Amino acid sequence: MWSFFSRDPSKDFNFEIGELVSSLIDKSVWNLHKGKKKGSNEEVSVFVFDLKSNTEADLDIAKSAVKRLKTLRHPSVLTYIDSLESDKVLYLATEYVDPLKDHLEKLPLEGPQRDLYIAWGIFQITRALSFLNNDGNLRHNNVNIWSVFVNSSGEWKLGGVEYVTSTQDGFSLKVVPALEVYTSPERNDPSKMRSITKCSTDMWGLGCLIWEVFNGPLYQQSSLKNTDKIPKQLVALYCELVGSNPASRPNPADIITRCRKLGGYFKNDLVDTLLFLEEIQIKDKNEKNRFFSNLTPHLDNFPDNVCKHKILPQLITAFEYGDAGSAVLAPMFKLGRLLDETEYQKKIVPCVVKLFGSNDRATRSRLLQQLEYFIGHLQAGTVNDQIFPQIAHGFMDTNPTIREQTVKSVIHLAPKLNYNNLNVEVLRHFARLQSKDDQGGIRTNTTVCLGKIAQHLHPQIRQKVLISAFVRAMRDPFPPARNAGVLAMAATQQYYLLSEVSSRILPALCQLTMDPEKSVRDSVFRTIKGFLGKLEKVSEDPSLRESMEADVNTATPSLSNAAATWAGWAVTAVTAKFYRSQSDTVKSVNPVASKILSKPGSLEQPSSSSLSTTTSSVTSMTSLEHEDGSRGNESVSDYDYNNWEDNENWGDMETGGQMQSSSGSGCATGTSDPTSPPSGSAAKVTEGWDNEEWGSLDEEAEAEGDLTSPSEAWSPSDTAPILPNQKNNLPIRNRSPQSHWEDSKIENNDDHASHNNAKLEEAKKKREERKLMRQKELEAKRATRVIGGGPMKLGAKKI
Repeated sequence: MWSFFSRDPSKDFNFEIGELVSSLIDKSVWNLHKGKKKGSNEEVSVFVFDLKSNTEADLDIAKSAVKRLKTLRHPSVLTYIDSLESDKVLYLATEYVDPLKDHLEKLPLEGPQRDLYIAWGIFQITRALSFLNNDGNLRHNNVNIWSVFVNSSGEWKLGGVEYVTSTQDGFSLKVVPALEVYTSPERNDPSKMRSITKCSTDMWGLGCLIWEVFNGPLYQQSSLKNTDKIPKQLVALYCELVGSNPASRPNPADIITRCRKLGGYFKNDLVDTLLFLEEIQIKDKNEKNRFFSNLTPHLDNFPDNVCKHKILPQLITAFEYGDAGSAVLAPMFKLGRLLDETEYQKKIVPCVVKLFGSNDRATRSRLLQQLEYFIGHLQAGTVNDQIFPQIAHGFMDTNPTIREQTVKSVIHLAPKLNYNNLNVEVLRHFARLQSKDDQGGIRTNTTVCLGKIAQHLHPQIRQKVLISAFVRAMRDPFPPARNAGVLAMAATQQYYLLSEVSSRILPALCQLTMDPEKSVRDSVFRTIKGFLGKLEKVSEDPSLRESMEADVNTATPSLSNAAATWAGWAVTAVTAKFYRSQSDTVKSVNPVASKILSKPGSLEQPSSSSLSTTTSSVTSMTSLEHEDGSRGNESVSDYDYNNWEDNENWGDMETGGQMQSSSGSGCATGTSDPTSPPSGSAAKVTEGWDNEEWGSLDEEAEAEGDLTSPSEAWSPSDTAPILPNQKNNLPIRNRSPQSHWEDSKIENNDDHASHNNAKLEEAKKKREERKLMRQKELEAKRATRVIGGGPMKLGAKKI
């Protein structure tokens, strides 16, 4: 009667018992179940021992296992959580694990990735046995595939501690018949009992485990002789482990030492990485930076569960509480892709927000480079309130690289920015950079980015700003900037009223039909033809005007997506170098006149404070000379950026963004006069801008009534080089005096045109005179070099 009212103690157990794991049946005194913690639904594993269906001896073994597991704490030993004993059942709750056999069967890894992972698993079990045998003076007595489990992080954990004894005690008797196959041979041979060491029994078990990892469960000891599937690096050690003489079996500590040497089985990238992370607290800052910088390429070879649950948490901890610096960002963001949205918001976003408040330039630069990988996970409110205000400081940074990367980051930020941040703050900074920045490449990319974000601008702001901004770009002394203005005008053609096309855009474009750069002229003529074709269609059929101007006042363009269709716009990287001369005046060299010369080995000598990233390089350059005197009248360019390599050496990022000029005489070439106007096409300076295959701008279908965007043929790899301006062009401070885009006007009258024609004729005559003088000077210089013994050396001063 009283038993009817008695409370079941198992109800006090803080875990729910779930599905039975069948693979462990008849391999242990326990039944393994999946479980969850009540309240939190945290997954656990619950080992259940039924008192009614087992003997008293079995119960003693189960109780011994609970006691041992509760006191054993090691990273490679199964983690104890809780236990409960009643008169009916014994519960043991541990971290959530799968039996190793089940884990290996469903393991999706293959090839080198699988090999690395298995080596890490065997290393963990060997380390656990070393802890038991050497540090705890304990003998496990039950090492096999059924006593090893794998947690959610992919870590192998040693369990099955039912038969653990002291090294001074005798062997315990196994009550499960299926485990007899793992009994070491000396147990049945009294003559060898004296040769038993404290670790010989467990080393036999380790040998059996290694065989099972590569072959499956062991059913007969005679199968251990087959080593076909065991890696060659491991065969010699395996043979020692399963040798008949117990005294010859190595100590687990010695196994780790041997296999961790160069060429050993435990010496691989995954084991090295995980061991470094376990010991990261005792590593110095240089070691951490070197480790994190080299980590990213290796992550592709690591299992996803190890990366997500083992490596990523360590990276986040290293960033939050350590001095890992910006080097940790690349691998952290790469592994962040493995997280679902909830986990990303919880683990990565707080780090990102914190990082954007950093004053370290290297950190800010890496964040801007990685922005496209995590911007999709950021909420619009977070971007506008916490991130954009920090990014906006980069527009005014003294470091050109930071300014450039900040400009390009707007492309990814624009869809999430609110009205004020995008239409006021961003455009204010863009207007200043486009008109006042001393780097031609930054002015160019400002124009490029403005075109790419045009679809996100408010229609009224867009109508007010775009034409003025692009017309200003078309007056820039830097040729790629003028080209960018022309192409941007063409790619955003759907946002202009036809009256503006005829009164403002075409007059501005026509002024560039006599541009010194052929690439600019080519772009202008193609664009003019497109706009004229558009006007001609409306002239023939006025009813098309409404459809052609449909996108002017719409927030979501219907005919084309301005940013998405710029396939080929050069904004992803700036690969050319630029320099600041000793007089702080921005200069440029002449374009190649007849053919492009390849730059010998190393022609530039960067200053100690030079800054370089994957998107642009900032360096001071010494004088450049020809390789030999046989290059005739060829014009030399200092900007052969095809062969330049990206460099991550930022130097001291805390000393400011100003560069020191290298010793030497500036940029001197033997064949180009820096005061002369450009002749021929600027093949090197404008590479990536002049070879697009445009389709006809007026080949749009009649029903659409709009011109085809030239962007369809632009390749995404094109870049806007950051190059110095030419001396003969206007200095930057003399550029268009307007401080706001809407103030720019186009002067278009006959008197002005006549005056310009007279100037062009006069300039043409002077060019011819300078060309003749330059040829004479070149001949004299070649003669001097022959007498003087060859070309000048790098860094030598000209006399």
